[in-house]
Amino acid sequence: MLHNLLARKPIEPAGHVDAGEPVEGSLEGEITLQRTLTVRHLVLLGMGAVIGAGIFVVTGQAAAEHAGPAIMLSFVLAGFACALAGLCYAEFAALLPVSGSAYSYAYSTLGEFVAWFIGWCLVLEYLFAASSVAVGWSSYLVSFLTGSLGLPFPAALADAPVRWDGTGFVATGAVVNLPAILIVAAVAALCYRGITQSALVNAVIVAIKVVVIAAFVGFGAQYVDPANWVPFIPESEGPGRFGFDGVTRAAAIVFFAYIGFDAVSTAAGEAKNPQRDMPRGILGSLAVCTIIYIAVCAVLTGMTHYSLLGTAKPVVSALEPYPALDWLKTATEIGAIAGLSSVILVMLMAQPRIFYSMSRDGLLPRLFGRVHPRFRTPHVSTIIVGVVACALAGLLPLSVLGELVSMGTLLAFATVCAGVLVLRYTQPGLKRPFRVPGALLICPLGVATCLYLFWQPFVEHWMIFVGWTLFGLVIYFGYGYRHSRLRPDGRGVR
Repeated sequence: MLHNLLARKPIEPAGHVDAGEPVEGSLEGEITLQRTLTVRHLVLLGMGAVIGAGIFVVTGQAAAEHAGPAIMLSFVLAGFACALAGLCYAEFAALLPVSGSAYSYAYSTLGEFVAWFIGWCLVLEYLFAASSVAVGWSSYLVSFLTGSLGLPFPAALADAPVRWDGTGFVATGAVVNLPAILIVAAVAALCYRGITQSALVNAVIVAIKVVVIAAFVGFGAQYVDPANWVPFIPESEGPGRFGFDGVTRAAAIVFFAYIGFDAVSTAAGEAKNPQRDMPRGILGSLAVCTIIYIAVCAVLTGMTHYSLLGTAKPVVSALEPYPALDWLKTATEIGAIAGLSSVILVMLMAQPRIFYSMSRDGLLPRLFGRVHPRFRTPHVSTIIVGVVACALAGLLPLSVLGELVSMGTLLAFATVCAGVLVLRYTQPGLKRPFRVPGALLICPLGVATCLYLFWQPFVEHWMIFVGWTLFGLVIYFGYGYRHSRLRPDGRGVR
């Protein structure tokens, strides 16, 4: 049994486009995903996912509850961890341009059991991310409708029925978060329609929110009061609340803001020239977004005291005390509504492609690997993911969703960093279009940093994470272990 759990999937690098080798199609003649994305699409997909939730939703709560103005340091720490992981993702994405992201990389280096565990963590990352961002999207929409347009919206339909008070769930009196459900359903329908259409819509949305963010930084900087940055690191009030411990806890939370760059790797199976373009798409989107985040954090905490930013719409909260910026408040709400839509879009594109890869390996039922004959999308997986994401967005609060997303993401990143180093020793002769510089230092440092950040929210939410893991193990041993394509009698998707 141990041999089967540690079985590794053979590495078969895809043909290289520049060498005129085929990269599309299947030896079995089945319908596969279509390669249509260029490096521009990939960078914009990364920006579409990364620029959004971190600025418009998560930043304010992390500053108000954990780091204060030092939220800027939290983003530097999270960005450093992401840079380490990003280099490792770039090497794998160029070597294995497939749709499974960290799951596929772990399968080829650390074995099937670890691959399943990481794949299950990626469900936390992408599925829960789409749901949590939808909650923030709902807050901005309701603020725009009731504040800017003066239209009433029932509070009972704009919030989750429960919230997390630090020790458990308590009732809020609301019924369901209806706007969150509606946006997830609409975006899932777009993802069902096709990757090219989704990428085009994403590009338009990215342009809108970059303009809005630039306006916020430019005009908001005129109202910055340096006194709001003092003390830069507030005095500790307990574990995870301010002090340097709070900075690291906030770094684990805002790590949620960076998940978009690894979502780019799930589109590798649809990139025209993955060996050249995947490293550019991953690292390019990460670099641009880190600079934008730090600039926004500086203006956000400079305009308004950090203690007032613990809302689901912190950028609007920072602008509300300044009547002269009412026009910018309205523009920000529109930009946030559009921007968060693109984050949901990329997350709902990524998760079905993880299921697609797991199904083709036999670890999930065949239906998850079905591709629409016309739209060339994993349509059944998209429907399933959309339905579950709707339920999560409508019923669970933002704080719990966001921290669970970070936990799944950090474990996936740590595994990818370890996998690069393992593969350097086990298969040193593989042709690598992109190589991590200084891998002996970068890879272990990436593992250590990601695991350290993972531990911060795990201390509080360990029961939820362990329960999620046990649920995944039931599925693996109940179905995946017996149907794996690596078994001599495997009955997985052929």
